[in-house]
Amino acid sequence: ARDERDRVTMDKKFGGTGSGSEATGSSSLEDTIADWEANELAKILKRQPESKEIYATASGTALKRVYSQLDIDDTPLSDIGLPGRYPFTRGPYPTMYRGRNWTMRQIAGFGTGADTNQRYKFLLESGQTGLSTDFDMPTLMGYDSDHPMAHGEVGREGVAIDTLDDMEALFEDIDLTAISVSLTINPTAWILFSMYIAVAEGRGYDLNKLSGTIQADILKEYVAQKEWIFPIRPSVRLVRDCITYGAANMKRYNPINISGYHISEAGATAVQEAAFTMANTIAYVEEVTKTGVHVDSFAPRLSFFFVSQADFFEEVAKFRALRRVYAKIMKTKFGATNPESMRLRFHTQTAAATLTKPQHTVNVVRTALQALAAVLGGTQSLHTNGMDEAFTIPSEEAMRLALRTQQVIADETNITSVVDPLGGSYMVEHLTSKMEKDIFAILEKVERMGGAIKAIEDGWFQKEIADSAYEFALRKAGGDRPVIGVNKYVEKDAHEPDISLHPYDPKTESRQIRSLLNVRERRDNALVKKLLGKLADQAREPSINLVPLTIDLVKARASMGEIVEKLKECWGTYRENPVV
Repeated sequence: ARDERDRVTMDKKFGGTGSGSEATGSSSLEDTIADWEANELAKILKRQPESKEIYATASGTALKRVYSQLDIDDTPLSDIGLPGRYPFTRGPYPTMYRGRNWTMRQIAGFGTGADTNQRYKFLLESGQTGLSTDFDMPTLMGYDSDHPMAHGEVGREGVAIDTLDDMEALFEDIDLTAISVSLTINPTAWILFSMYIAVAEGRGYDLNKLSGTIQADILKEYVAQKEWIFPIRPSVRLVRDCITYGAANMKRYNPINISGYHISEAGATAVQEAAFTMANTIAYVEEVTKTGVHVDSFAPRLSFFFVSQADFFEEVAKFRALRRVYAKIMKTKFGATNPESMRLRFHTQTAAATLTKPQHTVNVVRTALQALAAVLGGTQSLHTNGMDEAFTIPSEEAMRLALRTQQVIADETNITSVVDPLGGSYMVEHLTSKMEKDIFAILEKVERMGGAIKAIEDGWFQKEIADSAYEFALRKAGGDRPVIGVNKYVEKDAHEPDISLHPYDPKTESRQIRSLLNVRERRDNALVKKLLGKLADQAREPSINLVPLTIDLVKARASMGEIVEKLKECWGTYRENPVV
């Protein structure tokens, strides 16, 4: 009451109305806005027109000049809700960063397992709170390091992993029960998953104490990133096997990280990234529930991975809308009753596609703002890109600065003190509801097409992304989409920057091959051959989970390439139909 009396006094002193109505005395908000448009707005527009005819988000959603209560009147208060309560729009947990900051998970991976292990230790000493691993192209595609297709690529853009020995070297002296580990791998994810489990069992760990994730999201590979080995349906079977094995044996581990990041990087809009990721999620959940596993038995361990792009408020709205959409899907479509099954948790990476070589230090600013959007959107884990990533694997200096960017946001801005501080913003709530409607519209279209797998087989997702990417390229080339240093504020006669790039050791390949050959010489080759034959038999029985046998194979020191080649004999390989 005293606060209200003070407000009335201040209104009178400074010319206010002393009431809760607008200063014009209008009886309705509509009338007040109409009066403002006819007077203050009309006068300023006559004197100084706005710089654009059309304002819109990066996804093409029209932006109004100003937002008000009128723009959220059709959003039920229950859809906004409270953090930690269905539909989780305002965050998956009630206290969010008041209880614990997001995991700061800078990605690392180059050379051999021992090489990356040293980078891990550097990042942990710098204050990183979770590990994330990039793998080289041969590992991603299931080739051993001595395969002709691997020549020149071993350890170049990620760490090379051929056998369990490499995985043991990767995590040497690191307590896997004390640190969350993310493995960014897809076509061969179940093999890396099996190696990770084998390392843990070899150390005597309780698997229920392990935390982290494998990416394992093979559908987005066919949609966007284009790293695949087998045809779509047996590949989805392998994802199913990881999810069901994890649900039964690893209560804290996320056996899949369903990814929109690469869909965005391929050229999708924020709406497409969100909708296509949810469509893939539906396909995975359907595949697992077909085995008779109830949704509440595995859904609490599903996790997600999204980009934080340049359009600040659209990205915040995207994260909030995704939580709401996911909660409604799990509850209404799949009958989930456990709130944990409806609680979308996600990792975020700032947008690599926005990084530039010209004026590369500006990338620090881009990354900071994208990271801020992710935090304001309620992320559970965050990777910030290094300023030199447009050139090569980031240097230690760039990685430290990227990590410090997160630490400044966490420790100096005070935004972690309030849960969902943008909640209630007219603009953010309107964009959130609009994003939700657009996502569901796409999901309904995909369902009419026969589901995500059918849409991928028909090339529909791929064509939609190609069209969006082309449109964005035209806008960028025409200057409608400004990129500082590239099409705006360009420095004439700019020289190549004098920066210290991460070096590639040319001896990496020979070191890795020598290690692989040593493993083959000392293992029980008869046992490996027997287990590979058993793998072929089980692969022909779609109901059998292949993870337990794969664990036995990697413990016997079968190489990744040998496991993949045996399954190629059974399933063949995938060839994409070109998008027309």
